[in-house]
Amino acid sequence: MQFRLKTSKETMEILKQMQTNTNLTPNILARLAISLSLLLDEPIEQFESDTNGLEFNRNTLTGTQDFAYKAIIAQQLGRAITDEEYFPTLIKKHLDRGAKLLENEYKYAGNYEKFIKSLANFEMEMVR
Repeated sequence: MQFRLKTSKETMEILKQMQTNTNLTPNILARLAISLSLLLDEPIEQFESDTNGLEFNRNTLTGTQDFAYKAIIAQQLGRAITDEEYFPTLIKKHLDRGAKLLENEYKYAGNYEKFIKSLANFEMEMVR
């Protein structure tokens, strides 16, 4: 069982740039990225990326919500997943795909305040 994952180089660069722009730490930005990726309907299994980026350990990334992340990913896939499949494979794919979405949301919003409001509204739109 692995407890560490490495993001893609592109994800590392996105998270570092977004940390500079927002003062949010990479682990918080990573959780937001994973959440955005989970909102998409496109299958995650075909998403590919390198492993030349930041290293996260499982506890830092998902913490006490680890079971919830695993359950949501399994629900989205429509099948049970093994622990080895969940971490690092699937959570990394969601993180790398979601980092691009997060970056796009920030660029579209234009500043931190609008970015946070956009994410909050985005979440509310998905709930409705």
